[in-house]
Amino acid sequence: MKLVILGGRAPYEETRRQQLKLVEQRKAGGPDTLLLLEHEPVITLGRSADDRGVLASAQELERLGVRVHRVERGGEATYHGPGQIVGYPVVHLPGLGLGVRKYVSLLEEVMIRVAARYGVTAFRKPKLTGAFTAQGKLGAIGVRVTRGVAFHGFAFNVCPDLSHYRLIVPCGLVDTPVASLASILGRAPSMAEAREAIADAFVAVFDVDLVASPQRE
Repeated sequence: MKLVILGGRAPYEETRRQQLKLVEQRKAGGPDTLLLLEHEPVITLGRSADDRGVLASAQELERLGVRVHRVERGGEATYHGPGQIVGYPVVHLPGLGLGVRKYVSLLEEVMIRVAARYGVTAFRKPKLTGAFTAQGKLGAIGVRVTRGVAFHGFAFNVCPDLSHYRLIVPCGLVDTPVASLASILGRAPSMAEAREAIADAFVAVFDVDLVASPQRE
């Protein structure tokens, strides 16, 4: 499996186009790929998400420079921004011997293990997806599967500006706060260290080898 780490921040729409290209390549027999990166502030809505999940006015979003995108994945409103690592595995699930439910569970396990590496206890919640802590939701998941190829993925909060979550109803959960490693620990690892921790956990959980690529696909 290729590991493509995009240093710094990548525009959301550029990354989305890159994913769609990788999906077509994977359908044609190309490799599985994992992208790890950050975005500038952006709100995404799943394909059937309620627009009311965005609480901020268009004027406020424009003032803050936050764009809204409706995308192919499932799920409600999510926020991405600096200090959050977004993982986009583009993988052929049958090739990994996985169904969708098991795949989502393994993505949760990746984030749970990363949290544990920093002394934070994270866990699943029945009927919900993501990684939760006593202080709030630490990581979110939203995926789309087409002809067996999964894309979109997960978002893990290292040290984002949590005030931006007030712009939305995060993942449609009205009464669930959002947390980060920084808000729980009072400190956070560097983004480079956190990306390495996520890559290590992904290798262990999915039992794959990652071949690093410095180039964008």
